[in-house]
Amino acid sequence: MVRGRTAVWAAALGLVAGLPGVAYADGAAPGPLPTYRAADGAQAVEGKPSTADAPLIEAGNVYRDTLGPGERMYRLVLDKDGSDVYVSAVVRPAAGAKVSGGDGIDVEIMTTAGRSCPDSGGRANFGYDAYPIAAAGVRRGSEDEDCAPAGVYYAKVTRTSAKGYDQSPWPLEIKVQREPGRGPGAPTTAPGTWPSGAPALPGTEAVPRDGGTGFNDARALGAGVWRDEMRPGQTRFYRVPLDWGQQLGLGAELAAAKMTKTYGSASGGLTVSLYSPYRGLISDKDVSYDGKQAGITLEKTPPVTYENRFANDRTVQPVSLAGWYYVAVTMGAKVADFTEDAVPVPLTLRLDVAGAPVKGPAYQGSPAAGGFGVGDEDRAAAREGLTAPEAAEAAERHSTMRIVAGAGFGTGTVLLLVLGGWTLLGRRGRGPTAA
Repeated sequence: MVRGRTAVWAAALGLVAGLPGVAYADGAAPGPLPTYRAADGAQAVEGKPSTADAPLIEAGNVYRDTLGPGERMYRLVLDKDGSDVYVSAVVRPAAGAKVSGGDGIDVEIMTTAGRSCPDSGGRANFGYDAYPIAAAGVRRGSEDEDCAPAGVYYAKVTRTSAKGYDQSPWPLEIKVQREPGRGPGAPTTAPGTWPSGAPALPGTEAVPRDGGTGFNDARALGAGVWRDEMRPGQTRFYRVPLDWGQQLGLGAELAAAKMTKTYGSASGGLTVSLYSPYRGLISDKDVSYDGKQAGITLEKTPPVTYENRFANDRTVQPVSLAGWYYVAVTMGAKVADFTEDAVPVPLTLRLDVAGAPVKGPAYQGSPAAGGFGVGDEDRAAAREGLTAPEAAEAAERHSTMRIVAGAGFGTGTVLLLVLGGWTLLGRRGRGPTAA
């Protein structure tokens, strides 16, 4: 009975939300893979091939569209306030879509004169499979003379697709985020050297945490060893809070699968991608998988510092904001050619977060409004393994409980006061007691 109560309380607190899915029953055919969870409240928009009719997109909002091969334009109206504005694009190919290694997406910020803002572009390419990928463009409001003035700008999202590969429109998610201008004393030059190289990854016992389908429901993780399960063609998303001064080390391993053939191998059988808090690609890597074992270790990131954005290295520039960093892990669809699809394959993630948080740069406003920074709620979400929707629900429950508790306390106090008043009036009405 006690164990039953414990399980109920754990579920109520959201602590069992991170457990991997139950294995399929013997002989049961596997169901379809979970689809990408789109952002709640995303506004429908239709990008245009020309700037003439480009729809307006604004900071703080998420938009949904579709994107075929070619360019789509979106309009931004920006202030001269020193802020940096990030526009990210996520494309979601259909399962089994045929893509080449040169296919991908670009995001670029442009002036009304058609000039690209300096270092504004971001790109992401597919590997051997079609899976959700993201790229981001940025307008630097302080450093870019061409793009500092107030006025109209354009975000150009381009999908490249080689002839003979999938040409159908794909769902597109656009997110616009604003980082306030820097205050006095903020750095303006690229950093020097930092501790780099392969991370020292932990070897502790793995704790179950199931990944999300995309950026919007990515499972929160902290430093440690985490266990999940994957099927061929599936991509799992996770998020890790990195504060100013911290570095992330990351390793992913696929264990043995249930083989259906004596031998098999899939190029790009395991792919790991790391994204910034504004969904800009930092790095990605893939290896082949033979159904027995595969592993990837990404070089640890530089410490999160504001000045990284001024570096020439494209893998350093995005590590310039405190906030949620996203990890996407993909198991190649061709693995199904030689393994049993109905039996998920164990995935192990090893995370090392090095360095103590340090004080961030001075801003002219709060970066939290743009989705940046690391707060106590974020650290709690990482400890408990909550997705963003689960964290929001937990915060709402906590707020409701506080209101109820406050209301209960208030009602009880009023009742005591009323009862006390009645007693006092009763005593006054009876007059002095006879001796």
